[in-house]
Amino acid sequence: MSPLHRLWQALPRGLRREALFGGAALLAPRPARPEPQGAGPLHVAGYLGAATGLGEGARMMLRAMREAGLPAAGIDLTAAQRQGPPLPEREIDGGSLLPGAVPEGPGTIVLHVNGPMLPWALLALGRRAVAGKRLIAYWAWELSALPADWRRGYGACHRIWAPSRFCAEVFARPMAGRPGFPAPLVVPHPPPRPDPSALGRADFGLPDGAFVGLSIFDATSSLWRKNPMAAIEAHRLAFGDSPEHVLVLKTHGTARAGEAWAEVARAAAARPNVRVLDAALPRRDLWALTACCDVLVSLHRAEGYGLTIAEAMALGRPVVATGWSGNVDFMAGPGCFAVPWRLVPARDPQATYDLPDAVWAEADVAAAAAALRQVAGDTALRHLPPARLPVPDYRAALAG
Repeated sequence: MSPLHRLWQALPRGLRREALFGGAALLAPRPARPEPQGAGPLHVAGYLGAATGLGEGARMMLRAMREAGLPAAGIDLTAAQRQGPPLPEREIDGGSLLPGAVPEGPGTIVLHVNGPMLPWALLALGRRAVAGKRLIAYWAWELSALPADWRRGYGACHRIWAPSRFCAEVFARPMAGRPGFPAPLVVPHPPPRPDPSALGRADFGLPDGAFVGLSIFDATSSLWRKNPMAAIEAHRLAFGDSPEHVLVLKTHGTARAGEAWAEVARAAAARPNVRVLDAALPRRDLWALTACCDVLVSLHRAEGYGLTIAEAMALGRPVVATGWSGNVDFMAGPGCFAVPWRLVPARDPQATYDLPDAVWAEADVAAAAAALRQVAGDTALRHLPPARLPVPDYRAALAG
């Protein structure tokens, strides 16, 4: 490591982040003014090669646009913005462009890149590719307040789409007093269409006759936000140590989550009927895991959308989830148990969501336990038809 690199690494993380994002905002190409009409090719840019929620959202939109008859092309920003973990090779759409290959001229780019990273994405695309194009930012955020570094993203796009009303309201607040900037538009994620692999309970080491709950989370996406500790406690209150009632914690990225994960691991190890599955599964295997469980448990403190909840509903699985934030847009109907909550100050030891004035929801664990007992006692709730979820109208959104 060079002396310069060592000096850079010695700087506080916040200072390094500010230097990177601030520098990108200064150097990035500016969106054309006035806003172009959007005639020309349509592109979806994002982390198409990353096994993350942002990456999956971009892939879902790209597929759905094509199925709707819109000739959208993908732009993969995974390597340019150093995103990961990588998607399994067989799931990658080889037809996507790299940033340097985007054609010049008019068109529209929908960027699945959150606020702080958006100028950096434009820098990767290049001034010639960005010139004359309409730029739409597709953002998701989980708290009631935005970090200051998100504000840079407003100057790097013409308009904002959001996957939920919760997100749209959050993104609208900093826009007060910005004439000519359209209000954020709610454009929901396409309904998931899970295609599970042939894996069953035996492949995941789960007992055939047991009632199995499932909680899915990325350990690096703030364990305090995803709140698996509440899922463990609700399961304990509902079923004690019963071997006939199992909770699976499906996660990945624990090696990078430090003491926050160690606390969850200790709580799980103390319960004989709680299993931990720590692996980055291919999407079809993750859907198979969801399909062979009896209920999805998400006692999150905040969600921008709630993709794992939507996927479980699309598989006909009941969900017990906090009734606050992005998931309330679609979580309705048989098998949906919206857990009561109270708002508390957002405090995140992992520092991703630790904002002074932000709040998030603390789920009522006793109510969640009661919902779990209800699902366990009613086999009809565990054999539901796939839920009908909101469908985005991309043509109307693009014409707006």
